[in-house]
Amino acid sequence: MPNLMIGFGIDEIQAEYVAEIKLRHLNREYILKRLDEVEKLEAEIAEMEETLKSARRVKSIIIDELRAVAKKYGQPRRTTLIYATDLEEEKEAEEDEVPDYPCTLFFTAEGYFKKITPQSLRMSSEHKLKEGDRIIQTIETNNRQELLFFTSAGTVYKSRAADFADTKASAMGDFVGSKLGFEPGESAVYMAITTDYSGYLVFFFENGKAAKVELASYATKTNRRKLIGAFSDKSPLVAMFQIPEDREFFLASTAGRRLVVHTGAIAVKTTRNTQGVQAMTLKGQHRLESVVPFENEMVAKPARYRTRTLPAAGALLSAEDVGEQMSLL
Repeated sequence: MPNLMIGFGIDEIQAEYVAEIKLRHLNREYILKRLDEVEKLEAEIAEMEETLKSARRVKSIIIDELRAVAKKYGQPRRTTLIYATDLEEEKEAEEDEVPDYPCTLFFTAEGYFKKITPQSLRMSSEHKLKEGDRIIQTIETNNRQELLFFTSAGTVYKSRAADFADTKASAMGDFVGSKLGFEPGESAVYMAITTDYSGYLVFFFENGKAAKVELASYATKTNRRKLIGAFSDKSPLVAMFQIPEDREFFLASTAGRRLVVHTGAIAVKTTRNTQGVQAMTLKGQHRLESVVPFENEMVAKPARYRTRTLPAAGALLSAEDVGEQMSLL
């Protein structure tokens, strides 16, 4: 204030009056600006409320914003959209290209595969096999079947009958491991066939457990040729079977006991590598030794080996069943 008084030659009262004039002007300008901002905000709020009340105006704004984004960032599509109907049409076209004719499929314990036409089988049905090998699966079917080869490593390799050339019984056939590119140490243990992935696969393990898995669990939407975790590796696999519906199997343990198990008592799973449920009770070091599909004529009194609940220990072979019936196992 002294500077103001000296510079303009005024007293203190006059200087204070001049300073108050400036402050009043600044406060008034500030208040007017704030009032103007409040009015603008109120107008914007009112406009937004009117917009929200009108679905047409909201849609119009969304359209305008999307057009602006498309104009600024839009680029031609770099990928192709494929719809389910397109895949079905492609699959049907592919199936139409595969010749359909009857054939018989043979699969051996050593992992060899043969596809033979009925005409060729009529000419010669004597098989050439590797020394010590034997045929473990014989299936009369057609050339359009999908094939699933399960390996000792718990993996499944998918193929088709049409991928294999027709051969003769006098030929060794295709070694599946080489044909499908198995990993070192893998060997084929079972072959399943399907067109629609209906039915089940049943697995029996050394620890007495059994697992029933929907075959549909092995279907894939893409052309994947290899699936890991095809079945549980917690216990060695004793046997596996493809079944269209539930049926009975005859289990034999190293303790000499036999048990008839109906797969209807085993809950179905969608998880491929499920450990299953305990089917046969085993004690000590005993293990499940073999499993075959059960027929009543295998034993004199089938009821002796059946059970109402699982797990069960089974029964020792009766005197009537020892001998001829044991050769079936």
